[in-house]
Amino acid sequence: MIFAAGLGTRLKPLTDTMPKALVRVGGQPLLWHVIQKLKASGYERLVVNVHHFAEQIVDYLKANDNFGLDIRISDETDGLLETGGGIKKALPLFDSSEPILIHNVDILSNLDLSALPTEAPLLVVSQRKTKRYLQFDDDMRLIGWKNIETCEVKGREGRPLAFSGIHMFHPFLAPLLENWPDRFPIMDFYLKVCADHVIRGFDAPHLQLLDVGKLDTLEQAEVFMETNSHNKP
Repeated sequence: MIFAAGLGTRLKPLTDTMPKALVRVGGQPLLWHVIQKLKASGYERLVVNVHHFAEQIVDYLKANDNFGLDIRISDETDGLLETGGGIKKALPLFDSSEPILIHNVDILSNLDLSALPTEAPLLVVSQRKTKRYLQFDDDMRLIGWKNIETCEVKGREGRPLAFSGIHMFHPFLAPLLENWPDRFPIMDFYLKVCADHVIRGFDAPHLQLLDVGKLDTLEQAEVFMETNSHNKP
């Protein structure tokens, strides 16, 4: 699943006329880069959630014949559902027996998606500077979260690692979503259920990652694509 419904407010004024997913890097939209990475990794069915300028994304996919893939749209034009609500709404579009790889549309990386373990729910993380860190025990099991600026802690403290925006959602978690509201962050869900269910972190070796969230990162993204397009950890 590609999260592409966001407003992209940090990329204004570009996103005043287009969705963040269609902002170009290296001559191609961000959405193109993620689709090609997933396709090269063997993924055949993709779900893209849409909200901001949703019709532009739908038209782009149609114009490109869905890149030869089974691409389905999860329509959030009536209201943004955040990451957790987005997954909950999209579940009927997936094979209920298979894990779901979730990928933010504005994340570029050298991560080999085909090498990710699929046995358990998984959060791709790295030792990267950020304001909010996920916390893991010695077995890389999720145990908490901490905002280092406000010192707010959820759960317990442990090994701090930065979340990448890439994660693996497992079918056995789906029934646990039923009592959650239509709109909520998926990380709140993970932090709630990790006490009773194993949610693992995957500290990708040699991970290079760029969050293309602001205008000043677009130039960095151009360089990133040039230097990482043929490299995998």
